[in-house]
Amino acid sequence: MLKNTKAATKITALVVDDSMINQRIHHKLLENLGIENQVVGNGKEAIDVHCSGKHFDLILMDMDMPIMNGIEATRTLRAMGIRSTIAGVSSHSSLSEDTQEFIEAGLDDYQEKPLTPDKLVAILHKVNLNV
Repeated sequence: MLKNTKAATKITALVVDDSMINQRIHHKLLENLGIENQVVGNGKEAIDVHCSGKHFDLILMDMDMPIMNGIEATRTLRAMGIRSTIAGVSSHSSLSEDTQEFIEAGLDDYQEKPLTPDKLVAILHKVNLNV
């Protein structure tokens, strides 16, 4: 009899967003796919979590946040050698200059808000994280 190996390959995610509503939505979308996730409110908190030794397979990164925005946080995480998949999630059009700067900071994918189950699954498939 084959054992379910899903528990052995559990995907973990970090939600980085200053909006409590978006935090709840993204947390629930991930949870509904069986993805364990933690939520922080800005880029500095995302850096701090990684400095404490935590590792995530996926990071959903908002662009516009207080204290440290998503562009700076993504650059810093990449400079620290963090190889997690980082997906930018923002209300900015993917054609805006800010969005291009965000992508160039080290994103693996970019999605416009609102994040939907289909967009989340597209991110996961694009980076070969299977749920």
